[in-house]
Amino acid sequence: MDVEKIRELIELMKDNELTEIRIVDGESRLLLKRGGQQPVFAPLPAAVAPAAAAPAPTAAAPAAMSPEPAEDAGLVAITSPMVGTFYAAPAPDADPYVSVGDRIKVGTVVCIIEAMKVMNEIKSEVAGTVEKILVDNTSPVEFGQPVFMVRPG
Repeated sequence: MDVEKIRELIELMKDNELTEIRIVDGESRLLLKRGGQQPVFAPLPAAVAPAAAAPAPTAAAPAAMSPEPAEDAGLVAITSPMVGTFYAAPAPDADPYVSVGDRIKVGTVVCIIEAMKVMNEIKSEVAGTVEKILVDNTSPVEFGQPVFMVRPG
């Protein structure tokens, strides 16, 4: 792989606050991890990548399939539609869009998710009462990650 391409990938990681990029192209495999401020280059052995990829989801599956606690029964999750940074308020000194106990309607703005320097208003697709806020302000979120729990009604 071209060293200049690797440098571009490292810059992409820094600019978008990514912590890991994994690239598989035929027999070539590349893993870039960014722990602190400096990215680390680690070529992946060809035999390890397919074998390591299969057990990881299997190990995580039982935890994901555990029954939800009784207190969460009936709650609906509002999930992040993208990877980005969660902001609870429109500005650092402003009140949050929603707080625990607030009643919301379909279309109510509940937060902002910043992705690639674009601020995206996230609107509720459910009406009800906000029961839980699962993410701290300015925390990174993943696609599909639950951000709020709402009791419909």
